[in-house]
Order: sequence, then structure tokens, then C-alpha cells
Amino acid sequence: MQTKKIPWTLITGVLILFFILALLSPAAVADTTDSKKQRLMYVLQYVFDFVQNNYVDEVDPEVIAEGAFKGIFESLGDPHSAYLGEAEFRGLGDITAGEFGGVGLYINKQLISKGPDGRDMPAYVEVVAPIEDTPAYRAGIQAGDLIVNVEGESTDGLVLDEVVEKLRGPVGSTVTVTIQRGASSGGRFDVPLSRAKIQVPTVKWAMIPGGTAYLRIIQFTRHTPEKVVEAIEAFTEQKYSRLIVDLRSNPGGLLDAVVQTADLFFNDGVIVSTRSRLAVENKIFEATPGVMVPSSLPIVVLIDNGSASASEIFAGVIKDRDRGILFGTKTYGKGSVQQVHSLPLAKGGFRLTMSRYYTPSGVTIDKIGIEPDREVKEPDLTEAQTAELSKLIESRQIPKFVQDNPEPQEKQTAAFVSRLLAEFPGLGERILRRMVRGEVNRHMTSPPVYDMEYDMVLREAVKYFSEGEVSEAR
Repeated sequence: MQTKKIPWTLITGVLILFFILALLSPAAVADTTDSKKQRLMYVLQYVFDFVQNNYVDEVDPEVIAEGAFKGIFESLGDPHSAYLGEAEFRGLGDITAGEFGGVGLYINKQLISKGPDGRDMPAYVEVVAPIEDTPAYRAGIQAGDLIVNVEGESTDGLVLDEVVEKLRGPVGSTVTVTIQRGASSGGRFDVPLSRAKIQVPTVKWAMIPGGTAYLRIIQFTRHTPEKVVEAIEAFTEQKYSRLIVDLRSNPGGLLDAVVQTADLFFNDGVIVSTRSRLAVENKIFEATPGVMVPSSLPIVVLIDNGSASASEIFAGVIKDRDRGILFGTKTYGKGSVQQVHSLPLAKGGFRLTMSRYYTPSGVTIDKIGIEPDREVKEPDLTEAQTAELSKLIESRQIPKFVQDNPEPQEKQTAAFVSRLLAEFPGLGERILRRMVRGEVNRHMTSPPVYDMEYDMVLREAVKYFSEGEVSEAR
């Protein structure tokens, strides 16, 4: 007899029905927690056996078990907790090692939200941040973009790990994603991405004229602390007098890595704490004696909506302990800590939220984020501008121009921007020039570490150092 798969949603539905019937029985009222668990485990085994023995087609017991596992974690309503199939579990190890195959995106599954009219909005996948120097980064995908389709299939009905699997594939193969930028569905456009071997970068640094050191932490990996030490040593040799730490579009990373990095800035005291209903998960991480960055040295930290998890830990301790000032926009708000476990006697594993982290002042930012001390951001696009931007991106005119002119002269750029202005007048010259500059930089072997001409937030941070104030964003 041919073995067929059955939808795990059907299995989960049957399980839930049996659980409800069991819980409504009079005996359930008097159950202790332990006896309730024993009864429910009996029901689970009963349903498993009944489906296995009576479904119209023969069913592989592993298929039933996998469906039940998925349903358990989905019932938590936590996008960061999930069952991981064999391939997903193996792939997670690749990410931890700092290298994996894909398009270069950190994503999160949106929970269902209400629209302006009060109706449920689709639960699309949100881009937390693109990874620098990857296909998604070079294609111009940004933090906050929504992935509404992958190869024409809506992400509304997919769990996060299913989307991850669809984005991965053989190196050199292409996957097309439909991006929505802004609240309007009119801001949608297709982006073809060529999969590549993704190597996760961690730190870049450079000196800005005038004694300002610029440190960009792209992600907190196990190599980050040592790279930050290298950067600070270089800054010290060049006699830096102030420091900008750029955490924009930093999706987070390892807790130990951010604690060790923050320890370079503090001589003692709390960096972060984690709290859980399990005593073993309640931990306080404190700085050790000695600092690399003098306590008198002024610091500005740059954040945005792509700054998440470990980067929020760093921003939180800097803000709470008055060690520096935060510039930019509110962070993402991912303040939970997950652990990954393998399944005994089975393939795959799971990822489960075990605790939440708290800043030194005792505040959790989970689903809230950290507000900057000084909000500086690019002006929001109007609906008409967003529609024009979508048309421009879909037209692929800027990538083609850069492909034909990898290092365009000013005269070439000016003529090209003038043609774009005639077709997309609502975007304005500055937006168009910044898009061209970004496209050029994304395709350079060694792009500039910073851009003082078009990076408004960085420019305002440097101005703050020199003038002690920040102007309105323009």
C-alpha cells in the first residue's frame, strides 16, 4: 500500500478536539497538574494510535509525530519558538558557525494584526535585517520590508521555518520574492535573488576626519569581541577622541558575544540580566574590572528598526548607564532568549524561548524596543512616492546603469539621475542619487566603510560631537 502524507494541520485539529473534550469532562475540574498531564498524554497517545490504525491511507508514524510537534510550538503564539525538521536543525548549525547558503536575510513572522479598518491583516514575513555583502543586501532589500510572496506563494499561510527553507537552495539558483515596502499594497515589487554561500561579517571600522572613530558592528558572532578589540587598538594608535558605534540593521547574535563586547566599555556593574520562571535561567551578567574605552570618551550609538536582540542589549546598557547617547530610530524589540535542543530518538529538534532579557534598569524591551535619545531619520515616503519607488525598483534601471558603469563619473551620474527625475519626479534628486550611490557601493569589492554625504544619521552624530546639538532631520 502506498504511504501518503496527511496535513499536519488536520492532525493538530484532531488533537485539539480531543483535548477540549477531555478538559470539559467533570473529572477535569478536580485534576491536579500532574494528573492532568498524564491524562492528556494518554489522549495524545490514543489519537496517535487511532489515526495510525484507522486513517483511510497508510500513514508514516513520523509524519503524524512531526505534525503534532509543529502544532505544539505554534500553539505558543511565539514566532521565535518552533519545531525544526532535520534539514532546518542542520541549517541552524550553519548559521551559528557563521556560514550558510541562502540569500542573506534575517526574517521574522509577523503576528496577525489589525488594519485601520479593524480587520485582520495578513501575517506576512518581515525582514529584520539584510546581511551585508549578500544577494539580498545588494538587491536593496531593507529592514522593515515585508516578504509577501516567495516564488508566487503567499507567506501568510506559511510558518517561519517553511519560508526559510524556500529561500535556501543550491548556490547559483534563483528565487523570486515579492517585497512590500510601506503600508500600501501599491508598494509591492518582485526581486529575483541569486542564492550564494553566505558568510556572516561581523565588524568594520574606520577613522572619520577630526578624531572620530567609527565602529560598525554588523552582527554579534563568536568573533565579534576580538574584532572590536582590534578596532579599539587601531583607534588608540590613531589617537581617537570620540567614538560612534553603528548598530543599525544589526539583527543580534550571541549573548556571550555582546556581553564580552560591552565589557570593554564598563569597569563593573550589570550589563544585562535574564529572567525566567525557571531559577536556573535567571542570570545576571556583569562587567569585569578594566576597560579598553576610557570612561571619559564620548560615545554615540546609532540604532534603527533593524537593531534587534543582542544589539539592543548593547544599546540598552549604554543608555541605562549613561555611557553614551543613542541616535536614530526605535529598535526592533526582540528581548527574548532561545535555546536549541535536539529531539531524543528522533531527527530534528526545536527552538524554545526560555527567558527574557532585561536592561540594567530592569526594563524588558520585548515587543517594545528601545527609543533613541535623539530621533534622526530619513523623511517618510508618501504613498505616491512609495508607488513610484516600487516602479523604479521593478524597472531595474539603477542596477543596469551600475552594471554598465561600475565606477560612474559625476557627469554620467548627473545625466542618469536627470533622466530618472523626468520619469519619477516625486522621488526627488537626493533620493535618486542616494539609491545610485548605494547600488554602486553594494557592488564594490571594498566599499567605503561609511558615507558622510548621504548617511543623514551618521552626519548628525558627527555634527553633535562638534557642536553639541542635533538639528531637525531634513
